[in-house]
Amino acid sequence: MNSNPSKMLEKARMLHRSKRYDAALATYRRYLGLQSKHASAWADSGDLLLIMGRLDEACKACDRALELDPHNLQAQLALAEGLVKKMNLDRAMVVLSEALNQHPNNLAVLEALCLIPGNKLDLREEMKRYLAADPPAEKVWNLACRNLLLGHMRQGWEQYESRWQVPSVEMRPKEFMLAEPQWNGEPFKGKTLLLRWEQGLGDVIMFVRYAPMVKARGGRVLLEVFGPLAELMATCSGVDEVINHGDPIPPFDLQLPLLSLPRVFQTDLDSIPAEIPYLSIPAQVPHQEGIDRILAATQGHMRMGLAWAGSPKHIRNAERSIPPTLLKPLEALPVAWHNFQVERVSAPPFPGIVPMGPVVSSSFSDTAYALSAMDLVITVDTCIAHLAGALGIPTFLLITAVPDWRWLMGREDSPWYPTMRIYRQPEVGDWNSVIEKVVADLSS
Repeated sequence: MNSNPSKMLEKARMLHRSKRYDAALATYRRYLGLQSKHASAWADSGDLLLIMGRLDEACKACDRALELDPHNLQAQLALAEGLVKKMNLDRAMVVLSEALNQHPNNLAVLEALCLIPGNKLDLREEMKRYLAADPPAEKVWNLACRNLLLGHMRQGWEQYESRWQVPSVEMRPKEFMLAEPQWNGEPFKGKTLLLRWEQGLGDVIMFVRYAPMVKARGGRVLLEVFGPLAELMATCSGVDEVINHGDPIPPFDLQLPLLSLPRVFQTDLDSIPAEIPYLSIPAQVPHQEGIDRILAATQGHMRMGLAWAGSPKHIRNAERSIPPTLLKPLEALPVAWHNFQVERVSAPPFPGIVPMGPVVSSSFSDTAYALSAMDLVITVDTCIAHLAGALGIPTFLLITAVPDWRWLMGREDSPWYPTMRIYRQPEVGDWNSVIEKVVADLSS
């Protein structure tokens, strides 16, 4: 074993950077066994434990770092993040307020403060200086997501335009944004506007709601989407023609990506277009007969749709998905369960659940038709949630303690989908409490 403490710490940090987390943690601990008063090493280990989801241990490591060095910014930020994820917001606010006093106008502290609901500090002047300094686009992007998460929408939508300059954000290639001209909300009577997809399937379903508002300002509205969504998107009022991505695009005068529409319409919490349903079942449902045969077996029962995992390709899929074994308590409810997992990500949570995946996997028209037969849909944060919400189907959404920005913080409802009820983790990783509450509410 390497007995040179400085080389041991260097090795721990190298393992940390290489994402070899277990080995890094073991090395940090060996080092701290020899050098127990090294504040930065305690902060490093706190950062690592935070990444590993071991929140209690992370907070203890950061507390130890701050005992040794009360001005250690790394420990302050990591501790605050851990406390927010544990929903200990009062203490997180104290930690960051102290950090702001010690490190005035520090951008990382300002960003962290923006994440805390109920923040009473007036940070407008600090944020103006922050944005005037022409910061890297990724910082503006992070700030946009945090502002949207907290419901500060006008500012958030403006900052959200930075997404095209952030390499780590998965969306369409940046060449997509080079074509001009771009629509900025002006009347376009007698012209043609092309609305273009970006990001995921759920994003397209969520933001096509703006099409009627777009149509009211002008002439012809084209919508370019993924092929599986095409027939479903054609049911949205305000869309004159749907184009499959990859097919030739007719001539157009103006264009805009879908997720820029909230900025154009200056959307805030009180002006979200939430008239539902804004999608309906297409006239042609490819597998309607097969779906009807499956549903016939549950005729006369209360039908529940269930989806416990999203696409494995999603960057946060492991965090947002629920291990199926945790769903076992749902089995006791006197209802007919229907499995809407399209990709076989894991075995079903209990026997007897009706598999819908084989008949809805190729078309969202099929999925919409099958979902419309459900009395209630229970789902994690995936495109099933958006589709059920857009169709006006009663939906229970199960989400993490600090979710994607569109679900906001501290709410049991969604201003985007009036028929949706939100069940969120009380602490990071606590799905058991979420399932217990769902079972209790359904039982009563």
